[in-house]
Amino acid sequence: MSGPMGDSHRRFLQAMMGRGIVDEQEASKLHQHCCGAQNKQCTPDQLKDFIDAINSQLQPLFMEIRKGKSEDTGQQFYALVNMAMTDVTRLSSDYADNELELFVKTMNLIVSSENGKASSTDILNSTDTLTTKKLKKSETEHLLNRLVQDKWLNEKRGDYTLSTRCVIEMEPYIRTMYQDQVKVCHMCHDIAIQCQICENPTCGIKIHNPCVAKYFEGRAEPQCPACGEFWPHEIPGI
Repeated sequence: MSGPMGDSHRRFLQAMMGRGIVDEQEASKLHQHCCGAQNKQCTPDQLKDFIDAINSQLQPLFMEIRKGKSEDTGQQFYALVNMAMTDVTRLSSDYADNELELFVKTMNLIVSSENGKASSTDILNSTDTLTTKKLKKSETEHLLNRLVQDKWLNEKRGDYTLSTRCVIEMEPYIRTMYQDQVKVCHMCHDIAIQCQICENPTCGIKIHNPCVAKYFEGRAEPQCPACGEFWPHEIPGI
């Protein structure tokens, strides 16, 4: 897109700035609303072209509307990303130094775990190793609630995972800092943190649960797509 940003693109960008992250269906509805075509559903290609046009204008500002997916459900999302800050410094305006340090420790716990989760107990215990100001238990619990509310973490039954927003925005940081731990999904090639792992020690590929569900659907005896060994994990439903 050449020239100044059009009104419809500007309205879409303003909505993204207010929400931070939206799923693909919501993005499509925003596109329709901003273009004044509420009764006409846009195609995925039209939405992509529309966002590409916005991104061409955002490039000099080191910002981008980036597409990613939920590791848990496979649902597609769009997040507004500040490209000038590719690590946890992007949170520095909202969180104190000791809160940022605990967030990094929480990321370490999640990424280094086998199931892509960190328990609240393990996170609370990690406060003892903070090099900045120590956090009380109540302060840690409040911080975790804020991180969930701000969509950096997800919580389910006391276990914490990296949110879709976090994975999309922090991808360069995650790939750089956790090169030895993080692999990509064998099926979709996105970062795989919450996933199933082939138990063959000479293989060890990772596959997101939604990708597992799609690949093994209708297969009577699931076998690893890489090594052919029996896939021992429970196959989730689509």
